[in-house]
Amino acid sequence: MSLKQTFYKVRSSKIVQGILIANIFAFLIIGMQSSLLPKDVGVLVFSEFVIIPLLMGIIMAWCWKDTSMRGTLITACSILGSLMAILLSFIFLGEGIICLLIVSPLIFGFVIAGAFIGRSMFKKSNQKLNISIVSLLLGIFIVDSLSDHHHENMVSDEILIHASPAQVWQHVVAFDPISQKENYWLFNIGMPSPMATTVSEHKLGANRKCIFSNGYIFDEKIVKFDVNENLVFDIIDQPKDPEIMGHIDIKRGQFILKDNGNGTTTLIGNSWYNLHVFPTWYYDLWAESITRNVHFRVMEHIKLLSER
Repeated sequence: MSLKQTFYKVRSSKIVQGILIANIFAFLIIGMQSSLLPKDVGVLVFSEFVIIPLLMGIIMAWCWKDTSMRGTLITACSILGSLMAILLSFIFLGEGIICLLIVSPLIFGFVIAGAFIGRSMFKKSNQKLNISIVSLLLGIFIVDSLSDHHHENMVSDEILIHASPAQVWQHVVAFDPISQKENYWLFNIGMPSPMATTVSEHKLGANRKCIFSNGYIFDEKIVKFDVNENLVFDIIDQPKDPEIMGHIDIKRGQFILKDNGNGTTTLIGNSWYNLHVFPTWYYDLWAESITRNVHFRVMEHIKLLSER
């Protein structure tokens, strides 16, 4: 075997070693966090998606420090390490495919960033600085894991319907199955979408059910029933779906009907939810987008039924 072949064999071995050690480290830290730290059940803190991936990248860079890897190869190998972490999360943590699709940009981005930070750290061979950086990241992880996390949001959307409030109201309380084609890309790749709503009685306190495309049902209770004006319902039970379980709690929904005085009605849909995944600057973008598309799928259907 030539010297060149030996070099590439050693480099390949160190690349694999770095990926394996980084992923083992990540799952050990997550396991210790789950068993030792008093964290709210179901809450996934920002450190799990930012600090751990950064540390994974730094660990890989340490394993690769003598391999003379260029930037493109570091990026490619970091992506492989990230894919392994995502696959392990699917197998051992029971995460849904769409959840992993949503989280993947964070994992890819911070693992790659960590690898380049690590390359810079280990080039300088400044042991004190390197220990300080790693200690700082671990400190942030511990503080974040011990901190309280709570985030609520309300999403509001409206649509104009060419029908009177009385005509719209009969389809707001409950409506027949939606036949329109999905037009939101997450619905098209398998995320459940709203299909129909049933109600036990048309009155305050009645039980309402929102049925989704995969058969999942949100159990609801009507808490405000102002005929032709305002419907408010609390979600009393939501499906145990891996895409939402422990990640988001839908708390309340509302439909407001505004009579425009010209034969049209403005229908406003509001939803309240608690988000249990952080950082919210990233995940709330997805939560709002999904909620808005649920709103518009339902309200477009109500519009179609009312204008007939």
